[in-house]
Amino acid sequence: MESENTWRIVLADDHSMVRTGLRALLEADPRCLVVGECGDLAKVAGTVLDTHPDLVVLDIALGRQNGLDAVPTLLALPGEPRILVLTMHDDPGFAREALGRGAHGYLLKDAAAAELIRAIEIVMAGDVYLQPQLGAQLMRHTPEPADGLSEREREVLRLLARGHTNAEIAHELFISLRTVEAHRAALRARLGAHHRSELVDAARRFGLLDQR
Repeated sequence: MESENTWRIVLADDHSMVRTGLRALLEADPRCLVVGECGDLAKVAGTVLDTHPDLVVLDIALGRQNGLDAVPTLLALPGEPRILVLTMHDDPGFAREALGRGAHGYLLKDAAAAELIRAIEIVMAGDVYLQPQLGAQLMRHTPEPADGLSEREREVLRLLARGHTNAEIAHELFISLRTVEAHRAALRARLGAHHRSELVDAARRFGLLDQR
């Protein structure tokens, strides 16, 4: 039953089984009420407008699209829902980008259920939550290059510009295919590069094609 202390939540994840599991986990806490779900970036804003949530739990990989692209739009909607990014991407560059775009929290999917609830408590209290292990990595992480790309993004861009497929990049960098796809989507959005030739031009400008 909904009360003044209920957190209305929308789940945005492209895997229906993940959404089902999250719904069950969250609604075991009487403060949580899942009011909507979506698995497509194009439907996130509409779902939020229809359901008026207090919180959006957002994955980065929504199909082949970058869920972080929805953050500025969501923050501008009536009610200004809080946003907790829940993802498998453990690259601190993604956490930096998410928080830089205005997300209020960043948590990995392999976190314990209790940590997810704790993250929601902190975010809904008006603070920012960053999974501790990622916070430690960000503290050690070297400053980003002048082009604003993280080291992992530069590696992916270099290999894309040299004609490697997503699968080849995943193999070479020891990361998942979905991580490569998310990096590729982020690079296209950040660089305004919609064609491979534009990615090649960007890599050349940044001096990445001179690297081995």
